[in-house]
Amino acid sequence: MSARGAGVAIVFAVTGLGLAIALLTPVLLPVHAVAETTVDRVRYFPSADVQAAFDHGAVLLDAGSFMVHASRRDAAGMAEVHLKDTDIVHVLHGGATIVTGGTVVGGKPTAQDEVRGASIDGGVTRRLAEGDVLVVPRGVPHWFRDVSAPFLYYVVKVR
Repeated sequence: MSARGAGVAIVFAVTGLGLAIALLTPVLLPVHAVAETTVDRVRYFPSADVQAAFDHGAVLLDAGSFMVHASRRDAAGMAEVHLKDTDIVHVLHGGATIVTGGTVVGGKPTAQDEVRGASIDGGVTRRLAEGDVLVVPRGVPHWFRDVSAPFLYYVVKVR
């Protein structure tokens, strides 16, 4: 059997005597050629470049509909709300206490579709540690309140 799109079809038929199930021989599914333009959009970041980005925190890629950040925090940050971006956070090193939800104290627009403030009133407090993943949907306030430096994490921002 070819590895190119091999599959098995299952047919169900209802008869007066009950349900008959027939397993058919493998079915070859079509394989479509990958367009060269797909390969051109692939982005590769060598380890040295990624490490350099984590040294100060930097955007690795801004593709319009999503971004990839190599983030670093050495202290608490401001509370923030992204009106169009969902943050997907993967902790690589260190830890932090994050507050999500609640109300941003002293919130002011700092860029288009971005709000920052001093802190969050209310909300849910969690402790993030190495290996954790956190998804913060767009419009949800979040604040890295306490940080064990260096706190290194990837953020994928999905628009």
